[in-house]
Amino acid sequence: MRLKKLALVAVSAVMLLAVAACGKKKDTFKVGFDQNFPPYGFVGEDGEYTGFDIEMAKACADKMGKEIELIPIDWDAKDMELEAGNIDCIWNGFTINGREDGYTWSEPYMNNAQVVIVKADSGIDSISQLADKTVEVQTDSSAQAALEDEANAELAASFKELVKVGEYNTALMDLESGAVDAVILDEGVGAYQIKGKEDTFKMLDGSIADEQYAIGFNKGNEEMRDTVQAALKELVKDGTFAKISNEWFGKDVCILK
Repeated sequence: MRLKKLALVAVSAVMLLAVAACGKKKDTFKVGFDQNFPPYGFVGEDGEYTGFDIEMAKACADKMGKEIELIPIDWDAKDMELEAGNIDCIWNGFTINGREDGYTWSEPYMNNAQVVIVKADSGIDSISQLADKTVEVQTDSSAQAALEDEANAELAASFKELVKVGEYNTALMDLESGAVDAVILDEGVGAYQIKGKEDTFKMLDGSIADEQYAIGFNKGNEEMRDTVQAALKELVKDGTFAKISNEWFGKDVCILK
């Protein structure tokens, strides 16, 4: 009888440990991103989220020992999502320039520029030729911010109209249909979108703004920022950053030390 009781106690203990183990959830790293922003974040052919920043965020989560939760957001609602705690950060080709005081930022990890895409047969060959043209940008994007900057005031004032849309897929469809004359967007996005479509689109030389990408956290959340940044720097050190970068861009774009 004593052995039977001991056996029952042992079985109960094992069951309690199993229940505790099942109940203990791995910490989650919630990453907010625009799912229509290739090559940084988008839906792949297999229906899964992918992109350079998505793969970097996944590697970062692994390094931190956390489960990643990829949360697509409306770009113009990103601040609300962050402040509500629905996401831990915004990591998706997020330009730090002009937003320095709006978020707690990681150190910049790659360079970017705002460029102009036009139809290949448009006859537009330079940024100066956008005068009296209809230009489209994404709402609350870095392109919009760049055009609202004093440095580009004369250029923006020369447009016939500045149109704002929710995502760049729509903007490029508008461009192809002739509804607008030009789209201003991030260099990496533009290059990715027109690859293999050089008979339809072209990127003009030069840029309207040179920028840097970083990871944005809710203002004051230095603890989360420091944790993620430390993991990101480990990925630079062990070569993971360069590996992922080469897969997406054919080169190492890292500027993080």
